[in-house]
Amino acid sequence: MTTKTAKTIYWIGTALTSLWFGASGFFEVTRNPIVWDITLALGYPVYFIYVLGVAKLLGVAVLLVPGKLLRLKEWVFAGIFFDIIFAFASKLSVFGFSATADAIVAFIMVTVTYFMFSRVTSGPYFNQSIAVSAND
Repeated sequence: MTTKTAKTIYWIGTALTSLWFGASGFFEVTRNPIVWDITLALGYPVYFIYVLGVAKLLGVAVLLVPGKLLRLKEWVFAGIFFDIIFAFASKLSVFGFSATADAIVAFIMVTVTYFMFSRVTSGPYFNQSIAVSAND
């Protein structure tokens, strides 16, 4: 796969991830009744919904900054994976397997996007972290 193809897949995945989690964060912060009713039915407290929404919006902002904040982007990807895993487990235990389709699709989409991120940023960012580890 060429670097150009990897960058294209990465930015398409980043755009889709940002739309998905940006909309979700916006709906959580603005108390969209559909999102709130589902999240409350899953057993999460109200304060958690606000915190999750703000975290998603901040994470999307970090993802959309091109070529910078690479270490922070890794943390954002980790947070998104945790969100997806908890959403899957919560929906599975409360609503059943049929309600987990969105979490499965999100997991696949974000996994592909993360692999393209690691391919596109495999230059000085990762070499620097290896060099720091070697000097410790």
